[in-house]
Amino acid sequence: MTAVPEVLGRARQLVTPILKTAVDSLTDEMRLPAAYHFGWMDREGNPIPDGGGKGIRPALAVLSAEAAGAAGEVGALGGAAVELIHNFSLVHDDIIDDDTERRHQPTVWAAWSVGDAVIVGDALHTLAFELLLDEITPERVAAAQRLARGTSAMIAGQSDDMSFDRRPRVTLADCLEMEARKTGALLSFAASVGAVLAGAPAATVEVLETYGHHLGIAFQAVDDVLGIWGDPSVTGKAAGNDLRERKRSMPVAAVLEGGGETANQLAAAYTERDTDFSVEKLADMIADAGGRSITEQIAADHLDLALEAASSDHLQKAAAAELATVAQFVVDRSF
Repeated sequence: MTAVPEVLGRARQLVTPILKTAVDSLTDEMRLPAAYHFGWMDREGNPIPDGGGKGIRPALAVLSAEAAGAAGEVGALGGAAVELIHNFSLVHDDIIDDDTERRHQPTVWAAWSVGDAVIVGDALHTLAFELLLDEITPERVAAAQRLARGTSAMIAGQSDDMSFDRRPRVTLADCLEMEARKTGALLSFAASVGAVLAGAPAATVEVLETYGHHLGIAFQAVDDVLGIWGDPSVTGKAAGNDLRERKRSMPVAAVLEGGGETANQLAAAYTERDTDFSVEKLADMIADAGGRSITEQIAADHLDLALEAASSDHLQKAAAAELATVAQFVVDRSF
């Protein structure tokens, strides 16, 4: 297991105060559920030391500024904005997926209500753009425009994901296209926003976007593996939840596309909700048919492409090395 990159803690120190100030501006009714979702407070409003998620996106924003030759602080605002958008999507996704647990605690809709979670997610979305546009400069406007495009792509990806339940056939290519939108677009923004805010040349921004795009697909491939075979004590989610919800993730699509008896059984379990197949049995079937290994190879392939982008001469060497470390951590993680 790759050690947690130092930059995650460094970026958290830069970005969390900006995030907390933004969340503190919400009304009383929304402030506590939002802080609870971020892991800063418990249900009663008591502070939680060192709470929060992995912080990959803020770290990428800080590193992208440094990769462009600017101070990490330049990217912190972009890191806070992308984290707000990411968490808006998580609050809403938990409702869509009927997930009752995240980060080892009840989700916002489960702890409060669906209505509360919808409004809190909406508020986080709006705060992201308020942060970027609090001061009008060419760099901030460009960052806000890019965030709007990335958010639209992410929402389109979520829509694609939801539509998979209604489609008679979902291919591995369909999954990759969906996940490039759902995860790749926002990570592409996170990995380049610091450079945008620093006014970096277009070539530098483009290389960072490419890095983020491939890292996003690798990230989602790993998530798809963890969604089936992850340890709930580490992931903070119920074991095999993706199978219980019959999500057509990469490992499932890979098996269905491969054909054969296992594919037929899996298709029956998904379309007919065959109760003869437990979550454990489905997980074993998919692994035995190669669904897990194919997905892990996709993660490895896109990791290689991300690392190739990070090695570009357009990037400052020290920051590029840290971008490579973060990418390796993303693929090796177990949570």
